[in-house]
Amino acid sequence: MPVIALAPNYEGDVRDRVENFHGNQLVYFGWDRHMLFCSPFTLPLPPDMPFRTLVGDVLAPLLAAHPEGAAIDWSAAAWLRAGEPFVPDPDGSLAANGIGHKTVLRLQTPQLAGIGGSGN
Repeated sequence: MPVIALAPNYEGDVRDRVENFHGNQLVYFGWDRHMLFCSPFTLPLPPDMPFRTLVGDVLAPLLAAHPEGAAIDWSAAAWLRAGEPFVPDPDGSLAANGIGHKTVLRLQTPQLAGIGGSGN
């Protein structure tokens, strides 16, 4: 998103560069039709983390707070990467799955529609 500075010739320091995260990269994650979590999570993750580990050790516990979290069928989940459908390689690293710094991942679970079908 372009930003227009109010001061002429303004040059700011970009603080969310990948170099500032000690070997990790920022990955944004959202669960479609589950707005109990009001915005995507920002996760600092190592690029060599296997996708399977992301799901089992990071996302599943994170989503456990949602009443439908335990009902997620991860084998039937659909994924979007930067708005485009993709099928992750569970044993491949995040980098090998094309997930880089500031990539947006979205989880879709058509069998789940939020609390009472509300989208929340």
